[in-house]
Parts: sequence; C-alpha cells; structure tokens
Amino acid sequence: MADLLFEIENRIATITLNRPDSLNAFSEEMVMKWIQALEEVRDNDEIRVVILKGNGKAFCAGGDIKAMTAGKGFFESSEDISSTALARKNSLWKRIQRIPLLLEEIDKPVIAQMHGYAMGAGLDMALMCDIRIAADTAKFSESYIKVGIVPGDGGAYFLPRIVGVDKALDMLWTARVLDTTEAKEMGLVTYVVSEDELASFTQSYAEKIANSPAEVVRMVKRAVYQSQTMSLRSSLDYISSQMGIVTELADYKEGVQAVLEKRKPNFK
Repeated sequence: MADLLFEIENRIATITLNRPDSLNAFSEEMVMKWIQALEEVRDNDEIRVVILKGNGKAFCAGGDIKAMTAGKGFFESSEDISSTALARKNSLWKRIQRIPLLLEEIDKPVIAQMHGYAMGAGLDMALMCDIRIAADTAKFSESYIKVGIVPGDGGAYFLPRIVGVDKALDMLWTARVLDTTEAKEMGLVTYVVSEDELASFTQSYAEKIANSPAEVVRMVKRAVYQSQTMSLRSSLDYISSQMGIVTELADYKEGVQAVLEKRKPNFK
C-alpha cells in the first residue's frame, strides 16, 4: 500500500501516514503524497475539515533514522539529497518544508489525531495543525538533539508559539519524553481522551465543524492567525471587513432565523 493514504468522505478529508512498521517515519513517497493531499485540500471547496493521523502503533516518528544512519539524508531518495550542505538544505525546502507552507495557505481546520509516539518532526507535524487530540497513552518528544540536528521542519517556529519560549527550549535541549498529562498542562495538546475513544471523538469533533458555516469557519481561522502579527487597529479593521461579508451570506440569515425559531440551523 501507499506510504500515505488520502480520502474524502462527507466533506472531511483524512490524511493517514501509512508506514506502521517504521512508526510512520518519513519516506520520500509519504512526503510527496502529503504535499499533493494538502494541495487538494487547499483547492477543493467541498472539503471542510482535515484529519491527520497515523496507522499502527504511533502517530509519527519523524525522519527515517535508518536512512540518516546510512548517510542518505532524512529519508531515502533516488535523487542526491545528502552529499552536500546545499543538497540537504534543498531536500528540506523542496519536500518537508512544503508541508507547513501549504498549511499556512489552508483556511480550513486541520486536526491532528495523535496516538503512540509523536517524535521530532512527527511532533512538529502535529504542531502545524490547528487542533491536537491525543490518546491518553501518547508520548511526545522533540528528539532532534539526540541525533545532533536542529528542527528543520518548522518546530522552532511553531513550538514556542504554543508552549512559550522557555518550555520550547527545555523540550528541544533535553529531548525529554512528555506524557499526555504534562502535554495538556503546557498546552501542547488540545484534548486528551482514552485511546479507545480517540477515533470516534476526533470524527465527532470534525463533523461538528464540517456542519458549521464554512465561510465563517475559514474567516475565523484566518483572523486568528493573521492577528498574531497585526496591530490591534489592523486586526479590528480586518475583522470588520469580514463581518461585512458574512452578514450578507445566506448562512447568517439562516442562523439568526434558527435562533428565533429555537431549532437547529441548516447551514448551506
């Protein structure tokens, strides 16, 4: 089977990392199919929500340690991605780093469904998502320093924005393994549920968002992220423009009418 599976059902797209024998460590096929899947998510208006998960015993172990040990780079490739510093840089820029850049273009909610180990770049892939739902048995580590490398996929960008600079440096410098209790306390994950309930909880959460007004969901996401780098005045100016747009949409009228009639809205 393919190293990454992609399916769309009832307006929910699911990206499944599918190298269970390697704890879903990266392969070139996985990364390239990941990029293609995110391009489809970005461009397909029928998709409302995305779930990212892993098959087998882990969410994702990040880079392929076997390939790194053999001097082949972060994963095996038919191209030269490891012989020079420039080749190693380009292997990140043209492949793995395309994932966070594409996610930045996607206004639809992206949910990480996490179980087992999320290590190094595997953890960072979850940090790039909007919501992280973890099984109570999951383990997390920024393990780069153990093999003498830096977080080349965007971890140094995402992690401190989520947990704070001091906690991010602590995780990156020590590579210690966190359980879900500590991860939840520091804001690394959004929800913790039992492993048996992980899939159903995540699906239910995604369905709830998928049934909400699509344009409003997208505008809220973009407003939250863009406001991180805006002044207050610019943020208020931006959101007032969005308010002017959404109050002309049919979903606004339906929502107001549903509240008045004390019924469930039927958003289009």
